Amino acid sequence: MKELSKASLSARLEPERVLLVGVLLDKDFPVTAERRTSLFEAALDEAQELVRATGAELVAVVPCRRQQANAALFVGKGKAEELAQQVFETEANLVVFNHALTPTQERNLERLLQCRVLDRVGLILAIFARRAQSQEGRLQVELAQLVHLSSRLVRGYGHLQSQRGGIGLRGPGETRLETDRRLIRQKITRLRHELQRVRQQRATQRKSRNQGKLPLFALVGYTNVGKSSLFNRLTKAQVVAEDQLFATLDNTVRRLYLNEQISVLLSDTVGFVRDLPHGLVAAFAATLEETALADVLLHVVDVTHPEFERQIDDVNTVLTEIDAANIPQLIIYNKIDRLAAEQRPKGIVRDIRGRPQAVYISVQDGSGLVDLRMAMIELASLKHTPHHEQDGLVKPVEDITKYDTTS
Repeated sequence: MKELSKASLSARLEPERVLLVGVLLDKDFPVTAERRTSLFEAALDEAQELVRATGAELVAVVPCRRQQANAALFVGKGKAEELAQQVFETEANLVVFNHALTPTQERNLERLLQCRVLDRVGLILAIFARRAQSQEGRLQVELAQLVHLSSRLVRGYGHLQSQRGGIGLRGPGETRLETDRRLIRQKITRLRHELQRVRQQRATQRKSRNQGKLPLFALVGYTNVGKSSLFNRLTKAQVVAEDQLFATLDNTVRRLYLNEQISVLLSDTVGFVRDLPHGLVAAFAATLEETALADVLLHVVDVTHPEFERQIDDVNTVLTEIDAANIPQLIIYNKIDRLAAEQRPKGIVRDIRGRPQAVYISVQDGSGLVDLRMAMIELASLKHTPHHEQDGLVKPVEDITKYDTTS
């Protein structure tokens, strides 16, 4: 019995063996063929990092291309049978699709592949479930998981259709599937009430902070661009900062002294990612609310990433979704230490009014941090400037290179 128990524990501790499937649909990237291939490869690289962030073992990556998704299997029948053979050969016990799947597609694939199947949404939720530390974070993740699961209860196949009765249930005519759905709806309602209470607590804390009239600066950006590292460097905090996607999920706020006249509140929160699930954005409303109510957004960018311009667009898409698109932004181009010395820009980028638009820094070696503090001081001093005079702070940086990059 003890040997069986040890074997069972060992099986649970072993990382799942994951086969990753990346499907390039022509509609996903409406650009030139060469650009489409580049974007697809970048998306597949990111998906591999997402899989590793779960602690799983990535045993194979299968790229494929289709004009449009198959309604039943997402991929074609022949490709699905090839995947089943690869699952058998690699002994994979989980197949991850770097795409959103319908419940029907997920269920059909599980039957054919004879193993669990996760789509991109489920994968990101799995990472969030592992990383959430605070009570608020765990509540938000659980809510998002239940909302995602509620449309996928059919995955249990026949046993969910069996009749079930019992004390506290609606009656002997209710199937187990109906019961499970009803119980999940009840739990979702309870979690939303709990999160509403959290938001009220946050509002009380925010009101207390705002009595000091300190401007709120919120760090935003794609995941793994160095937001938490910058937060720690500026505030001497101990927020988790690791070289992996979604290293931290929980919101943290610290007071930052800039000079004798000016201090600000600095907020660090969850990083964004391409196609961040809408349900996850909704579930994390309590955390993202800190971003939406900020006076200035510090948009951190990994300037060495080959697709950093697309990442900027992805972040701005989420900011629009949470009604934060019109908040003034300061773009922080991070990791300049990784660029060749002759290609390393420096200083503050200013708009035609002379106001800070961007700054180049390296959290790793500290270069540019003095310029960053100077830019933050200037922006903080504009907190009480009439809104119509701040239009120059809000606008995009698509033609930022035309401005002088010296401070």
